[in-house]
Amino acid sequence: MHPFRKALAAGTALLALAAGPALAETVAIRAGSVIADASGEASGRATVLVEDGRIVSITPGHTAPADREIDLRDKTVLPGMIDLHTHLTGDPGGDFWKEATEPDEWGVVVGAKNARITALAGFTTVREAGSGQETAFSLRRGTAEGIIPGPRIIAAGPALSIIGGHADTNGFRPEVNALLDSGFNCTGVVECAAKVRLASQNGADIIKITATGGVLSQQGRGLEAHFTPEEMKAIADTAHSLGLKVMAHAHGARGIQQAAEAGIDTIEHGTYLDEAAAKAMRDRGTVLIPTLMALEGVSEGLGKGIYTPVVENKIRAVQPLMASLVSRARKFGVTVAFGTDAGVYQHGRNAEELALMRKQGMSDREVLASATTVAAKVLGLESQIGKLAPGYSADIIAVAGNPLKDVAVLEKVDFVMVRGRVIE
Repeated sequence: MHPFRKALAAGTALLALAAGPALAETVAIRAGSVIADASGEASGRATVLVEDGRIVSITPGHTAPADREIDLRDKTVLPGMIDLHTHLTGDPGGDFWKEATEPDEWGVVVGAKNARITALAGFTTVREAGSGQETAFSLRRGTAEGIIPGPRIIAAGPALSIIGGHADTNGFRPEVNALLDSGFNCTGVVECAAKVRLASQNGADIIKITATGGVLSQQGRGLEAHFTPEEMKAIADTAHSLGLKVMAHAHGARGIQQAAEAGIDTIEHGTYLDEAAAKAMRDRGTVLIPTLMALEGVSEGLGKGIYTPVVENKIRAVQPLMASLVSRARKFGVTVAFGTDAGVYQHGRNAEELALMRKQGMSDREVLASATTVAAKVLGLESQIGKLAPGYSADIIAVAGNPLKDVAVLEKVDFVMVRGRVIE
């Protein structure tokens, strides 16, 4: 063959090789011990093989071959945790009037910061429970594509509210309130159903509603039901017809009960939960997300000029009730899953919720399950996350110690991988 033709042929072959699919790198995580499922026990020395963002195998010992190794021989490796109630696009405190001065886009900047902090705290999936119109959706894409280091994000976008209720704009002149309106207030079953469809059209993964008044909103009209039972049923039925679940901010007992009876999937906060409300939740399979850290965080700010007097009064009123919330719910057979309301308190402290749940009677194993397998089921993602198993997403963390014996060890996480990407 002529030298030129020979060189051309060789070059063509190299180009063809380069154009072909790249071989996926196999990563071996050499673990001192593996807790694959909160219902099981620590395994002892094992290797977790990861390829293309998913777990390939979990084998005893450290002999499985791989292209790259991650040495966690002195750590316990387990599934990444799931926080079912976060607000990545906001930080705690601050003056409420900033809502009128800061653009929604600023939430993406704040959210990018908080996404990384949250992941490094061991939370590889979060449910973003209300944000500006596009901020959480942008973050969701950014973390999914690996542009922004952070967790998997299940995003609600703007919450549905009654006019003047919690999640609506309050505390400004009428014309300013109107200008800041998110477009997701509704009155009546037809309009509320339409807002659910609008949220779905805009890209919401879940529907968030404020079923009752709120502690941190600038109105002092109590914490009972805002939507009517008929409105909440229309919201739940419409969301479910679209394949979406509904999470309801709810404090007052009758608001909780009405939300559960309407078919709402999760109750967030649940402060004034009583027997009737708890039984309604149990009978409908409604899950409680207690967000104990929310009260912990806001209580730290009392008397420091952070909150307006109306808000401070509401915080002080709910303090005694939150101390027994989880035990009250469990007494009546209500399922409790992990969620913190991060953003109300400082991001990165999410794991402190674990010890607060244990303090109210849950075992270390039950608390760990609430943040892994139980939370994954709440999201409908139990075949993808919440465990370490072949085919599952490589959402993996590592800690010193055994969280099945002391869940507090999860407050210091030494290694995080989300979708096969190491977070640094």
